[in-house]
Amino acid sequence: MTLHPGLSADAASFISGRHLLLIDGQWVSPSEGRRFEVFDPATGAVVAAASEARAEDVDLAVAAARRALDGPWSRFSGPERARLLMRLADLIEANGELLAQVEVVDNGKPLALARAGIAGVAEMVRYFAGWTTKLNGETVKVSLPGEWHAFTSHVPIGVVAQIIPWNFPLSMAIWKLAPALAVGCTVVLKPAEQTPLSAIKLGELILEAGFPPGVVNILTGFGSGAGAALARHPGVDKVAFTGSTGTGKKIVEAALGNLKKVTLELGGKSPVFIFPDADIDAAIQGAANAIFLNSGQVCSAGSRLYVHERVFDQVVEGVAAIGDSMTLGHGLDAGTQLGPLISAVQRDRVSDYIDSGLAEGARIAGSGAKPQSEGYFVAPTVLVDTRPDMRVVREEIFGPVLVAQKFGKDEDLAVLAHTANDTEYGLFAGIWTSDIGRALRFARQIRAGSVSVNAHMVNEPALPFGGFRQSGWGRERGREVLELYTELQSVAIRLA
Repeated sequence: MTLHPGLSADAASFISGRHLLLIDGQWVSPSEGRRFEVFDPATGAVVAAASEARAEDVDLAVAAARRALDGPWSRFSGPERARLLMRLADLIEANGELLAQVEVVDNGKPLALARAGIAGVAEMVRYFAGWTTKLNGETVKVSLPGEWHAFTSHVPIGVVAQIIPWNFPLSMAIWKLAPALAVGCTVVLKPAEQTPLSAIKLGELILEAGFPPGVVNILTGFGSGAGAALARHPGVDKVAFTGSTGTGKKIVEAALGNLKKVTLELGGKSPVFIFPDADIDAAIQGAANAIFLNSGQVCSAGSRLYVHERVFDQVVEGVAAIGDSMTLGHGLDAGTQLGPLISAVQRDRVSDYIDSGLAEGARIAGSGAKPQSEGYFVAPTVLVDTRPDMRVVREEIFGPVLVAQKFGKDEDLAVLAHTANDTEYGLFAGIWTSDIGRALRFARQIRAGSVSVNAHMVNEPALPFGGFRQSGWGRERGREVLELYTELQSVAIRLA
């Protein structure tokens, strides 16, 4: 196993250690003894081996979660759950550098981006810790004869299977775990097979924080094994999934067996519109960040760029210049601005999309040179001369590939909204303009779960995040996600 020399001793020791499954408060070997290799996407080298959970391990983890739900965890008050979550947030911060370095090796992102993610993770935990005492029901006036006292309350939905993606491994784990634990659910968490390491370290911190055995169980493994078994398991009350739309549909089918609740945060092909009255320099930087952040491996990436014809050339040249100037390399190397894609499969998929766009008549703005490097790299690419019917315009690429088109001087918002909505997705949209009235009118016509004006994708714990149409069901973050981890119970008491 080959580790980057920039790793701290603690991070290197953790990565090269023996990685087991967390079930019922104990680290245990997988039932079938299987293990799988973990790769550093910047080099393609094997850096670790993780345990492969199978159906028997899923049975054990679900049973442990059920015992905790019916037993000790049910007796924890809101303030007690808050204290545990706050303790976990402190531990995440205290281990922040180690977690960030593990995330770099696991996922490939630059260290600065990983560090920023750790800060956001800790704040997300604290935000939901504050909700443990605030999710209230209400008293209800009933119309029946006699004297009654009636009220509603939110009760935990039960045992939750949480299946997370590889693009933001630790952040996605916390987006799922924190609200579920805040309301009193128990969890079986399955990280993506490409990025199991930060979830394992998080499991160590969860135990250190003092959560009772079985409240959080962590199963590393494959979607076809542990993931599928969780989705169809009769002992699971809810599945929360983030990932591709295709896999989300399979989870819905698997959940039909016991009609378990399902929330899905899926794909996107998000539009960004730049009007001529915008702060063009800021819009150029914003459009570049929207597609090149995390090498474009972001569900809400601004992958479709629409620019007014008066400023189209200026914007496209500016975005392409930013892409051409970015330094690609290992996330632990000084100066790296863009890391690799997650795998050889993803690299080849993204490269095929670029080739498809060129074959259909698109051209590359700027150099678009392919990097000469080991690992799974794709250079930032801006495609112009694109048409609405092209695959690169219609399908989610999940890489640093931007398709740019111009719109005319009429600026008809209804026409532009039709363009924005001409997709099976509806996750995010960006608007750059100095005319706030126009921005508000335009936002109302866009079918997307989140719209940002003069910014890209505000990552705020209190703001709900999720999509319309095939971008998913339900919401992450905010009060709204808490309600999706509870059932609403009505109680009516006849007094006389």
